[in-house]
Amino acid sequence: MRDKKFLYEHSSKLVEEAKEKKLFRTQRKAVEAGAHGTLDYTIKKGVNKNRIANEKILKSKK
Repeated sequence: MRDKKFLYEHSSKLVEEAKEKKLFRTQRKAVEAGAHGTLDYTIKKGVNKNRIANEKILKSKK
């Protein structure tokens, strides 16, 4: 009897977690590219200090 109790609790816990995961998956929203300054990063140190990082600067660093 005791074993069944833990098995029931565990299975109900798994069901709840699956429901949560499904809900989170459907409620996700796409993020805006460039929102809140994420696209235009300002370099803080080095030769290119206070310049906005663009493709040309980033390619030369690689």
